[in-house]
Amino acid sequence: MQLAPRPNLKELFALFPPDEFLRAYEFIPGDQLSEPSRSLLDHEHHMTVTVEQHFGSLVDVRVLEHKIEGDSYARKIILPLQSNGRIVLFGLVRIHLQFCSEQVRDEILARNKPLGRILIEHDVLRRIEPTAYLRVIPGPEMLTWFGLAAPELCYGRLAIIHCDDQPAIELLEIVRPESKPPVQ
Repeated sequence: MQLAPRPNLKELFALFPPDEFLRAYEFIPGDQLSEPSRSLLDHEHHMTVTVEQHFGSLVDVRVLEHKIEGDSYARKIILPLQSNGRIVLFGLVRIHLQFCSEQVRDEILARNKPLGRILIEHDVLRRIEPTAYLRVIPGPEMLTWFGLAAPELCYGRLAIIHCDDQPAIELLEIVRPESKPPVQ
């Protein structure tokens, strides 16, 4: 089974309706990402490692919802910092389990570790391919997760993680805004 060349955002949203985590979004070129979001999103590295380096703390994964349909496992997640519990990333993930070893699959399904850490610890040959960038106005759920009193512009990316040259994982990742004026 081969995937479409890009994650389909509407399909990812449909995995966990309703999508009250977003009020609005638009696709933008990578050069329109503002800092520090650009450094956090415009690269080919695992977000686990990237946010840990940026925020100076390891992260945990909190799986808000999950589902398995055949060989496809999907989850709606947030990543809190271990140091203070602050949520620094929201994500929707669809993993095609047939492209994962049994050990990797078992750890993913246990929902105890961030995906990037699992792939790194199991030395899975991987390539992260960002395919699109988004400017996002958070909805009520994301405001709560990120501890925002009012909507602030957030940025995100769609990406595919190729494991052992197979398009195994589709992602939407949105990073927490840092010190920006509220959106009116």
